[in-house]
Amino acid sequence: MKLKRPLIIGAAVMVAMALVGAALVGPLGVFAHGGSEDAGQQRIKHVVVIFQENVSFDHYFGTYPHATNPAGQPRFTPRSDTPTVNGLAPALLTHNPNLANPQRLDRSQAVTCDQDHRYLDEQKAADSGLMDKFVEFSSGGSCVDANGNPSPSSYGRGKKIVMDYYDGNTVTALWNYAQRFAMSDNSYGTSFGPSTVGALNLIAGQTHGATAVAFPSGDPQNVPNNIGHGTVIGDPGPAFDDCAVPSYSTRVSMSGKNVGDLLNTKGMTWGWFQGGFRDCNATHTNIAGGASKDYIPHHQPFQYYQSTANPHHTAPASVAEIGHAGLANHQYDLSDFWAAVNAGNMPAVSYLKAAAYQDGHAGYSDPLDEQTFLVNTINALQKSKDWDSTAVVIAYDDSDGWYDHALAPVVSASSDPQYDALAGAGLCGSTSSAAYLGAQDRCGYAVRQPLLLISPLAKHNFVDHSTTDQSSILSFIEDTWTLGRIGVESGAQSFDGIAGSLNGMFDPGANGNDGGRLILDPTTGQPK
Repeated sequence: MKLKRPLIIGAAVMVAMALVGAALVGPLGVFAHGGSEDAGQQRIKHVVVIFQENVSFDHYFGTYPHATNPAGQPRFTPRSDTPTVNGLAPALLTHNPNLANPQRLDRSQAVTCDQDHRYLDEQKAADSGLMDKFVEFSSGGSCVDANGNPSPSSYGRGKKIVMDYYDGNTVTALWNYAQRFAMSDNSYGTSFGPSTVGALNLIAGQTHGATAVAFPSGDPQNVPNNIGHGTVIGDPGPAFDDCAVPSYSTRVSMSGKNVGDLLNTKGMTWGWFQGGFRDCNATHTNIAGGASKDYIPHHQPFQYYQSTANPHHTAPASVAEIGHAGLANHQYDLSDFWAAVNAGNMPAVSYLKAAAYQDGHAGYSDPLDEQTFLVNTINALQKSKDWDSTAVVIAYDDSDGWYDHALAPVVSASSDPQYDALAGAGLCGSTSSAAYLGAQDRCGYAVRQPLLLISPLAKHNFVDHSTTDQSSILSFIEDTWTLGRIGVESGAQSFDGIAGSLNGMFDPGANGNDGGRLILDPTTGQPK
């Protein structure tokens, strides 16, 4: 068996290289303002990225579109023309290579424990592409809330729950959105690791260029190899955020550019809007009664960059300032987004981050609280004056360690003897054939995650099988407003240079004027 594993990784690299070549030579999409087809240049005027927490694709869509439909729970009945996804085939449900078979989690089991999603352990779980060590290395059983306190009423404290999944009776809204709009079944975390890793890749395609400021010599659990510039593999606190002091033993600053810098250069309106940003001590409880602070500093990627940080959480001077340069420096409370929308001034690019209890992160949030946030947000956006020209992307920061059977292509090799293990001890990928080399501890692509496009410009009931990652969202925004690429920063390349395109989920014939709306009930996830 040992002899076969490098061949599995090698095949993944070959696939990745083919995709990399396509990404580098392909034209800008028809929905980009700078694209090659005039008909699509003015269609998208607003991009809203809803960035949720800690879900693998199989955890939410493994049996899509087939739900169990027990009595008394919201039913899901798929359309007859629903396309198939790369989900949990019967053999994976009954003869899984892991130590346990995946089991359906009921709606009554929505609040679960957090799993292990550390950079090293996620690689060990993938086991050279065999995807068979999740119980040993990804199971966590951490039943604490966002404040580190015991979380009440959490289901599943054993290791086998890491294999389990929800279906359309619990994540009902997401399944209904997939039926009406478009989703991907081949989108991955850009590199292995927890929340901060995914958040940085979302806005910069880059986790390298980190300098630890609380511990100048570096914190190996968060920023290994910190000689000059290290690479983030954990959840250190942002250096430019008062709410991170003194909560984090390690805080880091990031060098280089992020998408906010590019948007500022172009004079575009934009903002990151996060629940609890105005008052970082505000709390809410989830459906099980577990209380947690709304604002989690390491979920706010722009606070790691001095150029785009709002260290004191200063409020905008007025509603008119939202999205523009000003006191808040484009970093806002979630309530500021709705103030701008209600005033008819939705920014061109908006990143929405739910308060912790609604962000979907196991341990302190859950799919039902998450559904309430998603549905209320999307219902309101669909009723806004800008809906016809808006594209909403739902994406996730990491997998939480939840099982997923799909093997990602390896496009970024790494050989950290202490923290890499995808292809054996101290090795991720092939250093002779991977697209990106040079910066350690950026092993990727990582675990597969959900990705949905909700827009009147999206294809209907469509599943995109092309390979994408978190930085595909970055490159889509860059192309839509001809921002250019971040490119080489801090001694390593941004993944935006090789990211697969999201354009396959758009309908080239759509003009946005048909409404393209699907109003759902936030409790049941079913159409109203």
